[in-house]
Amino acid sequence: MKKLVGSFVAGIMIAGTAATTVSAGEYEVQKGDSLWMIANENDTSVDELVELNDLDTTTIHPNELLLINNKEKYTVEQGDTLNGIANNHDVTVSDLKNWNDLSTDLILIGQELFIQNGDVNQDTASESNANESAEAVEETNTSNDSASSADAASDSEGETFTVTATAYTAKCDGCSGITSTGVDLNKNPNAKVIAVDPDVIPLGSEVYVEGYGYATAADVGSAIQGNKIDIHVPTKDEAYNWGVRTVDVTIVE
Repeated sequence: MKKLVGSFVAGIMIAGTAATTVSAGEYEVQKGDSLWMIANENDTSVDELVELNDLDTTTIHPNELLLINNKEKYTVEQGDTLNGIANNHDVTVSDLKNWNDLSTDLILIGQELFIQNGDVNQDTASESNANESAEAVEETNTSNDSASSADAASDSEGETFTVTATAYTAKCDGCSGITSTGVDLNKNPNAKVIAVDPDVIPLGSEVYVEGYGYATAADVGSAIQGNKIDIHVPTKDEAYNWGVRTVDVTIVE
């Protein structure tokens, strides 16, 4: 990139590691530059440059100073959620979705997200955060469906199925607590295990279940045929709260 001048650098801590972010800095236009070229080299867009600099035209001139609102690139890791990433970077979920053209809260391990730094959206940040806090409370009261679906979902090449999901517990009448593959749920009441139809999801598969998280396909059931699964939960109350849902299941490996 050509010459950036007068940029302000601020260090922040994210997930225990230092990450350097750069707020809106000034770029001195060089002969032959275009807004498209500058936008492309700074991972931004012509529209953002026009808005940030209050430009009436896309024509620029040598030695002109332009504000560049730089972006940080973040790679999604296992266990990440869009809400958690937003909180760590002091932005909103809506911002992340707008900056990365996301239509849902679903993010994938290894996916790269652009996080815009600087003060451009600070005027509306408080209002957006308040709205999203209210939404987070509602999501918690509905068994954390939305928050769980925002967890890193799976390998991007994994096959995804839409299934009907029920829930079961090892503490049921007539239940041995031992899955068909030998997992002792009595000793491991918090084990993330699902019962599947092996013709649809092979036993032993590592999967991601929307609203439940990462699990192992380690059990079968007489009623679990076709696109149906049964998730294991520690208590009967949790099984009742789960009820019957339509969710997406992605085979991770």
